[in-house]
Amino acid sequence: MNNHFQGQSLLKEIDFTPAELTYLIDFASHLKALKAQHIPHSYLQGKNIALLFEKTSTRTRSAFTVAANDLGAHPEFLGQHDIQFGTKESVADTAKVLGSMFDGIEFRGFSQQTVADLAKYSGVPVWNGLTDDWHPTQILADFLTLKEHFGYLKGLTLTYVGDGRNNMANSLLVAGSMLGINVHIGAPAALQPAAEIVALAQKYAANSGSTVLVTDDPKAAVAQADALYTDVWVSMGEDVDYGQRIKQLLPFQINTELLAATGKETTIVMHCLPALHDLKTQVGAELGAKYQMDAFEITDEVFNSPQSVVFEEAANRLPAIKAVMAATLGDLFIPDSLFE
Repeated sequence: MNNHFQGQSLLKEIDFTPAELTYLIDFASHLKALKAQHIPHSYLQGKNIALLFEKTSTRTRSAFTVAANDLGAHPEFLGQHDIQFGTKESVADTAKVLGSMFDGIEFRGFSQQTVADLAKYSGVPVWNGLTDDWHPTQILADFLTLKEHFGYLKGLTLTYVGDGRNNMANSLLVAGSMLGINVHIGAPAALQPAAEIVALAQKYAANSGSTVLVTDDPKAAVAQADALYTDVWVSMGEDVDYGQRIKQLLPFQINTELLAATGKETTIVMHCLPALHDLKTQVGAELGAKYQMDAFEITDEVFNSPQSVVFEEAANRLPAIKAVMAATLGDLFIPDSLFE
């Protein structure tokens, strides 16, 4: 019997069913345990993987590289200025060339259309390492973290606060609804998710029995949340007035007051990183001096508190990405009957 996932691409969460996403999360957990026990799992022995990056990256690049090595594959980093991609050569032409030499392609960049075209023309599995619309490998890591912490996903309440129109808000809202997680988005009216994203989430939530809440009231958003989640207030490549954005989003900063407003002492705090939780970065120092602030989307006190799981979450990018690569390229025995 063929592997259920073999040859598939992961372009966005809705390419898969809730059962398939659940399988990938649990497979990631299994691969994490194998690594911890030093048990080899070289499902991709002899394969070659192209890592195509339009945007800079710490976790995604590191995780795909180590995941490929752990699985026995050879990763090759192709940065924005390393190949002709997009400047002298079209996406379709690049895809055909890479697909003739590599067994799989990771892409991190701006346009969702680019990752879709890579999959269309390359003939090999393509994995979305982040676009402006979706961030599926982050979501798998996030849900693995939640499942490790609470033991289950269905019925949990996750609140995302901040810029509700970015890829993380989209992915958490839709994928959370697919898996029966109650997802609350706390954001000012001007920065709430697009109507079609909310409608998609509500459709999945109706099937999974979860609830979707989008509100401009920070306290209402976080009430009874098992997890609070935030992201930077200005996304990579976004050209906005920072002062205006701070004014809009300051009520949604994850600080001790907002954390207490959940009404639960067991709430955990998540962030996909990098985070402006102090002024120890070039960007943080410049913004801090300009706006007289010592932190932005999350305070240092909460970021480094016992309730924060941000570094476990970051580490979980590795097994999550490994699961996706192994399932789609590793000729595994995964019967279709598991998903019926």
